[in-house]
Amino acid sequence: MRASRLISILTILQARGFATAPELAEQCAVNLRTIYRDIDAMSEAGIPIYSERGSGGGYRLLDGYRTQLNGLSAKEAEALLMSGLAGAATDMGLGSVMMAAQNKLLSAMPASLREGALEMRSRFHLDAPSWYARAEQPQYLPMVADAVWEQKRIQIRYQSWKGTKERILEPLGMVMKGGSWYLVGQVDEIPRTYRISRIQEISVLDQHFQRPGPFDLAAYWHKSTARLEQDMHTNTATVRLSPRGVKWRETYLSPYVFSEMQLSSEPDADGWSVVTMPVGSLTVACAEILRFGNDAEVLEPPELRQQIMEAIDGMKTVYKM
Repeated sequence: MRASRLISILTILQARGFATAPELAEQCAVNLRTIYRDIDAMSEAGIPIYSERGSGGGYRLLDGYRTQLNGLSAKEAEALLMSGLAGAATDMGLGSVMMAAQNKLLSAMPASLREGALEMRSRFHLDAPSWYARAEQPQYLPMVADAVWEQKRIQIRYQSWKGTKERILEPLGMVMKGGSWYLVGQVDEIPRTYRISRIQEISVLDQHFQRPGPFDLAAYWHKSTARLEQDMHTNTATVRLSPRGVKWRETYLSPYVFSEMQLSSEPDADGWSVVTMPVGSLTVACAEILRFGNDAEVLEPPELRQQIMEAIDGMKTVYKM
């Protein structure tokens, strides 16, 4: 285990050039004291690792030092084949590049690993869109992907829910969520999120930009989506659910609402339970509750209960006999 960990530390430093002790500890799933001991052992073995002190300090390899560590474990080879998201690569115009890279990887593997890697690709498939939804294939997706990679500014005409806007931004990264593609672009040094399918026009400018050094796309996305969910659900509703409603709540509700829902009481004699759940606007909350049909009853707030009653009355006029 320790030999594998030492190799992992070396490959991380070789690939990234620099890493802090906490980062190495997280990557290797050990505590900081273990990392400090491992670094000392590697230095004593003649590996030119030096430390940088201070609040932003960490470890580096001596400039120019390289080591050949070409051996892959079976699980590592399988994981590399799993990382090839063919559908996403094709959408970005990189399908042939992805296939060529996988073929080169396979050809370089020992025969003992090649069979397992091929079986991994044949047994697992990623289908990103949710049920009853299609994956988006935005017209300008390849252009956006190229601008992200080349670090070129872009000028877009964007249709937001507030109206059409013109923007010049620095594309920092792309995210696919639920079958939809999003662009994280920097405007005035502030990252913002844009749905690529809503880009009406785009021009890739002949202007390069420098990426902000500490920007972490995954961390930004996690933080921004969590904040968006909270901003969209600033109110709370108290609802009675039938046994069938309790069973179907994960299907009918968004993942955020389902995860934040709390049972307020034990089931009554008829099996109905009272829950509290975050909700957004009255219109959105009404539509969400109506999915349950007669398996849900809003108790609070009275404004939401009234809107649902009005919606039901409106449906009666449409479905009158």
